[in-house]
Amino acid sequence: MTTFRKKAEALGYFLAFIACIPAANWMIGHVGTVCVPHGPCLVPVAPWGPGGQPLMAPSGVLMIGLALVLRDLVQRRLGRAVAITAIVAGAALSGAVAPPQLIVASAAAFLLSELADFAVYTPLQSRGLVLAVLASSVVGLVVDSVLFLWLAFGSLDYLAGQILGKLWMVLLALPVVHWIRKREIDQHTIVE
Repeated sequence: MTTFRKKAEALGYFLAFIACIPAANWMIGHVGTVCVPHGPCLVPVAPWGPGGQPLMAPSGVLMIGLALVLRDLVQRRLGRAVAITAIVAGAALSGAVAPPQLIVASAAAFLLSELADFAVYTPLQSRGLVLAVLASSVVGLVVDSVLFLWLAFGSLDYLAGQILGKLWMVLLALPVVHWIRKREIDQHTIVE
């Protein structure tokens, strides 16, 4: 892989990661199968849930699950300092599209969950990329879900849906992460 291509790919991860947060905040107020008055727009994340109804979550979970994976790829390609810079930039941008009641909740949950993800990913990455991404993403998605719901809505009503929705996105991304790792090994671009 050429140096230009590696840099372009890394820049793509960086920009996609930062864009996930404002996209998630915008989705919460605009995208869903149902929008709760003075609350979030919801999407089904599982066909089963309380009372035989689908399990619902605020629609932003789709982007946040992806953000957790992208943050790990940013750190892998660009280093810890750039990953922390991306976390701060994503948190700052998150307030640009969120209604006032979500700005503090989103920024605080994002910053703390990404730092928790960072703390788990960093020591595990030498044991394997897929394991590190999975473990750090699970920690990050739980922290993000609890903090965001509590700060934004004062309840944990959608906690199960938040966690499951983000987990679906992480699991869907893992085959891509595995493919990236395999390609790195085949091209000798990353040495363990």
